[in-house]
Amino acid sequence: MSSNFAAVFGTVKPAIAMVHFGALPGAPLYDRDGGLEAIVEGAREDLAALQAAGFDAVMFGNENDRPYELKVDPASTATMAYAIGQLREEITVPFGVNVLWDPMATVALAAATGAAFVREIFTGLHASDMGLWAPDAGAAMRYRNRLGRHDLALLYNISAEFAHSLDDRSLADRARSTVFSSLPDAVLVSGQITGEAATLEALESVKRAVPDTPVLANTGVKHETVAETFAIADGCIVGSSLKQDGDTWKPVDLERAARFMDLVRRAREA
Repeated sequence: MSSNFAAVFGTVKPAIAMVHFGALPGAPLYDRDGGLEAIVEGAREDLAALQAAGFDAVMFGNENDRPYELKVDPASTATMAYAIGQLREEITVPFGVNVLWDPMATVALAAATGAAFVREIFTGLHASDMGLWAPDAGAAMRYRNRLGRHDLALLYNISAEFAHSLDDRSLADRARSTVFSSLPDAVLVSGQITGEAATLEALESVKRAVPDTPVLANTGVKHETVAETFAIADGCIVGSSLKQDGDTWKPVDLERAARFMDLVRRAREA
């Protein structure tokens, strides 16, 4: 297991919960009336609920910045840094960041805020809703090191949402090659869109291909599927299932979040 991954999470099969910011300035869905205060307060309420529910870590992301960008406006990264700064003293668990869908901006935000880990699409070639998607893992990792963050854990999402890989190798073969060539601290397996699960077969094939690398379910884990997911995966990242009515765009429901973590603890024991 990656020393960075173990140092950040320190637990078997971590459950990482998403704090979804409201749409940021410049994004089409930005709440001009609520402004920055609404973004911070929404995140504050979700953060408090997720920490009260007992999640092992949280991750801040700009899920509401639709349509997404492959090279993010610097104002988006700056606003996320500002919001995290406002919440920094309230964060009691390890936290990560994800600036969709820009690896360099994500690493920069992590360095600016002291985040312990990041998630992004770092490898591959994809035809996506945003156009042709060709990230550069080598540049992102070198950027991390230039910023003095060798300890920053890089979680590689190898099955891009909102996209189709133009690489005709199997997902398992892509995972094996990514681990060999691009040195991820963990590999993430996703469904096609936010809130949609990867198949258990996909998770199992990737875990079998890279048994010594943490493999996490990145999307769509639900209360009903925690046990079977954790029987295969080395943890999960979860957002939509913790929200009111399971709706990605609603606030976190403390009761749903606490019940999810109870199921995670049972799955770990099993």
